[in-house]
Amino acid sequence: MPAPVRPPLRPLKWVGGSKKSLDGVPEDVKDVFGAALLDVQYGDTPAGAKPFGEGLPRQIWKIAEDFDGNTYRAVYTAAFPEVVYVLDVFMKKSKSGIGTPKMDKDRVRERFNAAKRDYDETYRRTGES
Repeated sequence: MPAPVRPPLRPLKWVGGSKKSLDGVPEDVKDVFGAALLDVQYGDTPAGAKPFGEGLPRQIWKIAEDFDGNTYRAVYTAAFPEVVYVLDVFMKKSKSGIGTPKMDKDRVRERFNAAKRDYDETYRRTGES
């Protein structure tokens, strides 16, 4: 029986300082996020990935990884057929309970809007709505 054919690999596009932020997390966390984002590039949903929620658009997803007493998040959107946008990578530093600080959510929302603009400029064909 032949091996199943994988869909084409969609490129990653880093929005804002998301690539630099990834470079600043521990290597073990980078490895987990790298493997998970590769799954997303192939059209799969990585284990543990879920919609970000907390009032953000439903197309924004997060991957969380605990390491050395801290929780790290990689935030992405795979809402576009040709590309995966990495919106942010950060260590969760909630001051109260489990919620994400407003500043972090606002940054993710702004980067999602930037990704939508980039997608429209880069991938939309003339005449499409």
